[in-house]
Amino acid sequence: MDPRAIVAGISLLLFISIGARGEGLSYNFYEASCAQVEDIVRAALGPIFLSDPTTPAALLRLMFHDCQVQGCDASILVDSSEGYASSEMASGRNFGVRKRETIGILKTMVEAECPKQVSCTDILVLAAREAVAMSGGPEIKVPLGRRDSIVAPSSKLADSLLPEANIGVDGTLQVFAKFGMTIEESVAILGAHTLGVTHCSNVLNRLNEAEDGQIKGTITPGFEAFLRLNCPQGSLASNLTFVLNDPTTATFDNHYYNNAIGGRGVLRVDAEMVMDPRTAPAVQQFADNEDYFFEAFSSAFVKLSSSGVLIGDQGVVREGCNAI
Repeated sequence: MDPRAIVAGISLLLFISIGARGEGLSYNFYEASCAQVEDIVRAALGPIFLSDPTTPAALLRLMFHDCQVQGCDASILVDSSEGYASSEMASGRNFGVRKRETIGILKTMVEAECPKQVSCTDILVLAAREAVAMSGGPEIKVPLGRRDSIVAPSSKLADSLLPEANIGVDGTLQVFAKFGMTIEESVAILGAHTLGVTHCSNVLNRLNEAEDGQIKGTITPGFEAFLRLNCPQGSLASNLTFVLNDPTTATFDNHYYNNAIGGRGVLRVDAEMVMDPRTAPAVQQFADNEDYFFEAFSSAFVKLSSSGVLIGDQGVVREGCNAI
């Protein structure tokens, strides 16, 4: 089935099953209350991305981590406080997650135009969508109408639900199957790794799990030597140092798959998906056809960002994103 048809089918199902009167997710949810919200977010992010080119990758990861813990509800934005001593951000699996304050900035700008109308969750999803588009990726049309959570999950819940950095193909497919993704969509959502970097602490996890001296997955001797040189064992700075995910780390493209096929996948799943018969065909298709990758990624993005959402009176529209 054409991935574009999948996207259309998902959005139609959401619209019909949840409601067409502004009660759930729809493409015109803010038509009457804040029709300009997408323009506000887009205009605000332009100069932010120019001043810090690492922001798109950070915002995309921020949304991914939010949606994987009790659904997309902006719970990852809540600070630790007297009522929430161990917030979601305290999880070790959220190491390196950044730019939460950017969503707060966007929220302030939206509130100035549309007070108490747009949720932090929708702003986070729109910011991640723009991060992809403004980095050269597809322009993804996403339904809106999410509400923010009124309870922040503990770090323990985040620890149990967020995948570890050294996850393989089996674990990855299990994670994304929970969001209704096909194998092809699961491989496509991994394409988000085309943006950003991987901290050496995560690279070392892969190097340390070598079996009989062999790292799991496809890797060239030269690239393994590169990883070991840039992320030496015993380094005290492994949480500060990093390697680029691919040579075009600020551009959303299909080079991630070409690198993986060439034995230059940074993470274990990057390398294993080339060899696994379930995922290898999609990897090759995405490497050969960037447009096809963009279509599949868009479909996967819609599924992830629509998963486990709060609608109507199930949640709230927070005035400030970092507090409940």
